[in-house]
Formats: sequence, C-alpha cells, structure tokens
Amino acid sequence: MTRHDNMKSASAPTQPQVLLRGLDISRRWGGLLALDKVSITLERGSVHAVIGTNGAGKSTLINILSGEIPPSGGRVELMGQDVTGWTQPRRARAGLGRSYQRNTIYPSFSVLENCRLAAQAATQKPWQFWQSASVCQTSLAAAHAAAERSGLVPLLERPAGLLSHGQKRQLEIAMCLATAPEVLLLDEPLAGMGAEETERMLALLGELRKGHAILLVEHDMDAIFRIADCITVMVNGSVIATDTPAQVRNNPQVQAAYLGEH
Repeated sequence: MTRHDNMKSASAPTQPQVLLRGLDISRRWGGLLALDKVSITLERGSVHAVIGTNGAGKSTLINILSGEIPPSGGRVELMGQDVTGWTQPRRARAGLGRSYQRNTIYPSFSVLENCRLAAQAATQKPWQFWQSASVCQTSLAAAHAAAERSGLVPLLERPAGLLSHGQKRQLEIAMCLATAPEVLLLDEPLAGMGAEETERMLALLGELRKGHAILLVEHDMDAIFRIADCITVMVNGSVIATDTPAQVRNNPQVQAAYLGEH
C-alpha cells in the first residue's frame, strides 16, 4: 500500500455501526393495521426518536423490536442477525434492553437489589442450591456499575418505592444497563417529570449515547429536538418522515400531521 493509499484510508469516514434494524414491519390486530411496513435503523452512538400522536403505532413498534409481540410481516435484525422469531428474553441476553411506560421496579427492594436482580436474570447462572444468589460477585459488580452510571450511588440502600418519580425512571434505566445491553429501547422515560428531573435524564441519555444505540419513544417535543440525532415520525401506523431534527421540524407534511397540533 502506498503512502497516498494510507492517507486515503486514514481520512475515510467511519461507517456507522448498525445494531438494530426493523425492515418492513407490519402488524395486524384483526382488521386493524397497526403497523404498515415500518422500517427503522438504530446505530451505535445515536439517539433515534420515534414520535407520533396516540395510536400512531409507536408502542406496537417498540414491542415488536423487543420481542414482546411478533410482527405480522417484516423482519427484525439485531447485530446483523435475524431475530424475528426470537423471544424477548433471548433478545435481552443478546444485548437488547428496554424500559416501559409504567414503572417495572420492585418497590420493597433496595436500588442495589433491583439492579442486582436485573443483572442476575441476564446471566441466568445456575446456582448451587445451598448458595444464595445474592453473593454472586459478577451480578453485584454489574449492579454497582449500572447504578453508578445512572447517578444512583447515593441511593443504593434506599427502597425503590421511596424514590421520586424521576429517580424511579433512572432506576429502570440502571436495571437495563445491569444486563449489559448494546441497544436501549426507552418508552417515554421523561413522562411525568419536572424540569429538573428532565434535565438529569437528558444528561444521562447523552452520556449513554456514546456506547449504545438508543430508541426513544417520547411526547416531550422540546426534549426530543434537543437530544435526538434522528427522528422518525409516525401517523396511523405508517412512517411519514425519517430525518434530522432540523429537517423534521421544517417538513410540511410533519407540521400538518403532528407538530402543528401543539
């Protein structure tokens, strides 16, 4: 290879790493077409937001990508592998984590125990019947690391049920991180938050973006346009636009169908 070739290789742009892809995903509920050939691509280092009015198909899409429900048509690829027929636990073990609109924490357990249980479930290590799972150093280390990254170290011993709403949402993300995911599917993590809690969550998402591909379903438009690298807009189960925040904001079709309502 010549010096000129070396210079060309060094200056060539790095191709984005696609971690999760949905291709022509459709879903029917009886006679209702909830999703109509929806395609979406999630890349490492990027926050991809999905917006749309109620009934647009956002939750159905995230449920199909996570493996909670099967598609009626189309394909889901995780790390380049077809996982359409995989169960949700199998996808989780392969590197996909998700949070839900409603809290899914264990309120009577401490923050640390919530994170440890999530880590333990991900590893599925067979325990000897005389040994408590709580002594597993691998799960404990993963729990501590997830709590630290989520800003919850001062609250490790606090019962999860006593956390503020925003802290509970942080805990849900920490529980996802304890499973060592590469893809995060976050369903309305900002719902019900005040301004200060929203700022903390956006800072956390900005930090997590560096090593993950993040799908963000959210109604807070101000937050979406601040944090998202790419936005997909859905209406009645179909995608009407996928572009940068600036292009989506100025898209006449999006303005007429969605943004103009706010």
